[in-house]
Amino acid sequence: MSGTVKSPTRVDFWFDPLCGWTWMTSRWLLEAARSRDLDIHWHVMSLAILNEDKLDQIPEQFHDLVGPKGLRPVRVIVAAQQSHDDAAIARLYTELGTLFHKGGEVPSPTLEAIEAALTAAGLPADLVRYADTDTYDAEVRASHERSQAAVGEESGSPVTALPDGTGGQRAFCGPVLTPIPRGEEAARLLDALLLAASVPAFAELKRARSGAPVFD
Repeated sequence: MSGTVKSPTRVDFWFDPLCGWTWMTSRWLLEAARSRDLDIHWHVMSLAILNEDKLDQIPEQFHDLVGPKGLRPVRVIVAAQQSHDDAAIARLYTELGTLFHKGGEVPSPTLEAIEAALTAAGLPADLVRYADTDTYDAEVRASHERSQAAVGEESGSPVTALPDGTGGQRAFCGPVLTPIPRGEEAARLLDALLLAASVPAFAELKRARSGAPVFD
């Protein structure tokens, strides 16, 4: 008698590569995948799109994240996806995040940093030419809108969609984490969120953050 083969758990994850909190969440998800069978689908969203009508309300020190320059990384990620495959998204995000967040400072999406990340990800460096063009803006905006529709209201980065136990998904903004949970702790957190996603009544759980992101 043959046993039933269980399919991997699908997780859809929308991210803005300039967000340090999102970087923490993404690394936790990969850590959890070391001991849980996950099928992670990576998608871009954009804090620049989210805040395009609110830029005058945001301190100038964050304008590289949420202003026009903030579109550079997501444009190049989508360009890499369009010219290669979905696997290019995860590789490029890893290299961008490693460059942007290794020091803990507010990241600056320079063309030089994006080009270096492309090279490290094994992708053509000349994809950087899409950083300041609107060639793939329709695709970027469509992916961003899917993230907002998944949560059901305006949401920042990241958005994580998990199975709801009925064949569908429920999406949440977050989780917000610092430092990155490791080992069994990372897996247990995933298990808890999967349980929460399976309860239709569950909508939100929040507390004060314990400090800035601790990158390790």
